[in-house]
Amino acid sequence: MKLYELGKLSSGAAAQLAGIERVVFLSKLSDYGINTFRLTEAELTEDLENA
Repeated sequence: MKLYELGKLSSGAAAQLAGIERVVFLSKLSDYGINTFRLTEAELTEDLENA
């Protein structure tokens, strides 16, 4: 999870390294206080404007 948090691994690669399904990996991130999605403020603003 730390490698994912640091941006060294994608969620898929991190899940594979952990030996679990990607969906499970993503759901476990919140247990460790790690954000699932890494959006900048500009990206989030753009997404909201396009919604």
